[in-house]
Amino acid sequence: MRFEVRGSFKTQEGWQRFTKVVEANNEKYAVEKVYSLVGSNHKVKRNLIKIEEVKQA
Repeated sequence: MRFEVRGSFKTQEGWQRFTKVVEANNEKYAVEKVYSLVGSNHKVKRNLIKIEEVKQA
């Protein structure tokens, strides 16, 4: 299943919004995947990533 995850993460300039579409079995795994992707791409810890919405794409 595909999920669209919206949220924001903290940068030096402020909060940056994002929307990611990920392939996962359920919403919980989709959120984990987004934490992993955003954290590795932008060097941001999980406590600085806020998930606002998860919906099936």
